[in-house]
Amino acid sequence: MPFARKLAAYGDRVALITPDGELSYRRLAERVAATAERLGPVRRLVLLAGGNRADALVVHLAALSAGHPVLLVPGGNDRAIRALTAAYDPDVVARPDDHGTWTLDERHHGSSHTLHPGLALLLSTSGSTGSPKLVRLSHENVQTNAESIATYLGISDTDRAATTLPMHYCYGLSVVHSHLLRGAGLILTDRSVSEPAFWAEFRTARGTSLAGVPYTFDLLDRVGFERIRLPHLRRVTQAGGRLAPERVARYAELGRRSGWELFVMYGQTEATARMAYLPPHLAAERPEAVGVPIPGGSFRLHPVDDQGDPGIGELVYSGPNVMLGYAESPADLALGRTVRELHTGDLARRAPDGLYEIVGRRGRFVKIVGLRIEPQRVEALLERHGVTAYCTGDGDALAVAAVGDKAADGDRLRRLVAGECGIPARAIRVRVLAELPRLAAGKPDYEAVRRLTRPAPEEVEEAAGLARDLCRLYAEILDRADATEDSSFVSLGGDSLSYVEMSLRLEEALGGLPTDWHTKPIRELRALATLVTGPAGAEAGEAPEAGAAKRSARWNGRPCTRTRGPESPRPSRSWRTRRTLETGVALRAVGIVLIVASHIPFFSLQGGAHVLIGVAGFNFARFHLTGAERRARLRHLWRGIARVAVPSVAWIAGAVALTGLYDPANALLLNSLLDQGTERHEWHYWFVEALVYILIVLAVLMAVPLLDRLERRYAFGVPLALLAVGLIGRYDLPDLAPARFHLGPTVVFWLFALGWAAARATTMRQRSLLTAVLLLALPGLFHDQPLRTTLVVAGLTLLIWVPTLPSLGPLNRIAGILASSSLYIYLTHFQVYPHVPDDFPLLALFTSLAVGIGYAAVATRVVRRL
Repeated sequence: MPFARKLAAYGDRVALITPDGELSYRRLAERVAATAERLGPVRRLVLLAGGNRADALVVHLAALSAGHPVLLVPGGNDRAIRALTAAYDPDVVARPDDHGTWTLDERHHGSSHTLHPGLALLLSTSGSTGSPKLVRLSHENVQTNAESIATYLGISDTDRAATTLPMHYCYGLSVVHSHLLRGAGLILTDRSVSEPAFWAEFRTARGTSLAGVPYTFDLLDRVGFERIRLPHLRRVTQAGGRLAPERVARYAELGRRSGWELFVMYGQTEATARMAYLPPHLAAERPEAVGVPIPGGSFRLHPVDDQGDPGIGELVYSGPNVMLGYAESPADLALGRTVRELHTGDLARRAPDGLYEIVGRRGRFVKIVGLRIEPQRVEALLERHGVTAYCTGDGDALAVAAVGDKAADGDRLRRLVAGECGIPARAIRVRVLAELPRLAAGKPDYEAVRRLTRPAPEEVEEAAGLARDLCRLYAEILDRADATEDSSFVSLGGDSLSYVEMSLRLEEALGGLPTDWHTKPIRELRALATLVTGPAGAEAGEAPEAGAAKRSARWNGRPCTRTRGPESPRPSRSWRTRRTLETGVALRAVGIVLIVASHIPFFSLQGGAHVLIGVAGFNFARFHLTGAERRARLRHLWRGIARVAVPSVAWIAGAVALTGLYDPANALLLNSLLDQGTERHEWHYWFVEALVYILIVLAVLMAVPLLDRLERRYAFGVPLALLAVGLIGRYDLPDLAPARFHLGPTVVFWLFALGWAAARATTMRQRSLLTAVLLLALPGLFHDQPLRTTLVVAGLTLLIWVPTLPSLGPLNRIAGILASSSLYIYLTHFQVYPHVPDDFPLLALFTSLAVGIGYAAVATRVVRRL
């Protein structure tokens, strides 16, 4: 591949701009050459888990430069990787391991395949389904298409393009190839254009080029793209599906006012990437056209028998970028060219001005969020799961009508299709019916499928209203007026203290929550609330408006309570009715009750505080170690420390002044550090001190750029290493522990690191390792207290292995209140229960909990204002 072998010719020009810094073409060429040497001189099939990161790009370029055919698959889809590995038996698999380290798994030292000498690249045409049907592209295909794109876009070595599309997608890959061909820069990022951090990176890198599919432009509309100042932007490109003509015209006019050009393009994977483009000066006046063939290519119209208009035919493309052919098994990798021209399956006409216009489809392929999906394959997938269904495209959505007992849970079907096809669940509309619609001749009625799955106008309005209400709720609880439908709890800076309150309020508003709700954008939560078994939650065979009536609700400035009349039975098989409670929340609720009850004592069952140290580490990983850039992470972390320290210092200072039981060091959270004594009351607040010390140390460490990068790259390895360091303190090897050995922060840090690692553990082997460490290290920490040891082992084992527990709605609310107030209950109960007569331990317990909950209500609002 000429462009992959000539990278060094651009010398010290910037090739890649990554979160870790810039990489010159000279340095990139060195890394590519070193990786090519590792791949060896014998041509081998390399399966590459693609991603917008330097490691993946280096492997891709190394394979191309050395002549190794690359099978590109989506890096985040383990199912697709397994399926294509099984189907094609690659000689080398390049992907990150469980620790985030990039590895080359050499499965065969030679090659187990006969590889055609011209074969360079294998790409899927069907999203990320793991389908064995691949497009075979040659070195000539890739090189000439990159040259053609660079020519008509006018790419120069001063350009810098952001990787707004995934590398395994032919459009995203063409952006990479065409810019590297001209010595331009690539801003490597996985961020969405809906994130403010993306635009900060783009401006800092002086980005000149943006690429998007129709959904990208939906996001641009939502973030107010026209108001974003981008002084270096030169061009915006669009492909991956039809963009409505009025939107093309609007963006063309926006570009004219702002100083950049809009290129609307047309292509298919079988043509390597691009076949046509609409010259920017025609976008405003001819927005319905796909334009003219790219340099080196040509179109012709093939007559279609059942087409009444003689000027309309199937669009057929010819050019050096037309694929060699398809591959459906390893034997096909030896084939040469089997295709000379590409029958696109699109019906088109050539207008008098020479521009081509697409007027329909001859086949049933549909494009959803830029990915080509074959509805027949989706139908076959559902058939394998015991569901009979009709599938078709409807604009930017996949419409699915299903029947059968196993089809009753429409949300399950939606998740199944989304997972298999690699498209978001919001782009799939499912309707469960008593009988599938058919035409008079008995054939599937796909138009009826589209009509039946479309939301009614009142549902669209209700969904929009629900989204606005959810945005207001996020803004209220997280004090973020900038909350939008594309915001998530994590992206808005939510932490473990606000997490439980938010989950409670959301559950009241939506009727239930998926376990990963904190990472989902508001629009997806709204979609989950409105898409249960079909449009508007209608039951099988019901009209859409019936579902709308069932979901009627009132917000009235607070989370809404959904109401049902006697004629509206509650759906029995949706995620709304299957209540679960996150294990971390349950442990916080149970733990604080055990702590207070044991101190009264109502009963003695100690160990709750040590479990909560592990839970704190678990939540630290979930809410503070997000994908945000380093400075944003640190700001969030220091705010989290303040939310713990400020109400703690305020309460303890009052206790020091009014009771005389504590030393002033307690009010400053210095008792553990100064080793003030062995009196029991002086160690009342060891938990708060340990938590604050640990968080401060970690904040300092994460401020070091190298350590920040290491944590991002080795998500499980870093907490595992800290766990090993923490075990030194666990056994007090430097003899640093204070008199109350098991309460010192250096001693309990390993439990925090264990919880952190549990949040990052993704495999059974990793969880088994953590469990083994827990079982080996905990005994002996609490001298002659086997029950305490057992309780801590049980609690942290649950945290490692069980993400959620079965529950009930009322129990969730009680647990949520206790969990969200656990810090404040811990702070206040020492000054509450001594004032209740010893004969009433149950009253002392409830009074302590109530006072702590009250202090939580006051303190959270005060700290939020501060």
